[in-house]
Amino acid sequence: MILHELYFYTATILKWRPLLESDRYKTLVINSLKNLVDRKKIKVYGFVIMPNHIHLIWELLDLNGMEKPHASFMKYTSHIIQKDLRNKDPNTLDSFKVDSGTRKYQFWQRDPLSIILYTPKVIHQKLDYIHHNPVKGKWMLAPSSIDYRFSSATFYEDGIDEFGILTHITGRL
Repeated sequence: MILHELYFYTATILKWRPLLESDRYKTLVINSLKNLVDRKKIKVYGFVIMPNHIHLIWELLDLNGMEKPHASFMKYTSHIIQKDLRNKDPNTLDSFKVDSGTRKYQFWQRDPLSIILYTPKVIHQKLDYIHHNPVKGKWMLAPSSIDYRFSSATFYEDGIDEFGILTHITGRL
């Protein structure tokens, strides 16, 4: 990923398992994003956290040490999930064991989807997709997109940013 480009980003939990069903892990994802936003490493323009994947519209602003912020995000969330599962649910942790020389556990599938967004039309299409994801098809996680807490839909509807991580997309267009 290139710094200062706008991306639609999708990261999926290994084997599409519903690890992010718990609000505890959704909050962990939010806190990781907030840390990077507060440190001016990223801007988040849109997001949704689903039970087994996340979608973001974001911009990487600066390196986080020697690595790009998306790599830090993936590593940090994995580390905290592992630590939490070790303490609270070791059986679930064992189900994420992998036979890899680089790690003992894996929570995110490799190679998340990352697409540069070039036009306002595509940006708005992706925002609509993100906001409607929780209320479509098999999910039906809320009666309407603005009722789903772990999404930027309410921010774009009412200007409410409960988590303090969002920048309105019109400032980027």
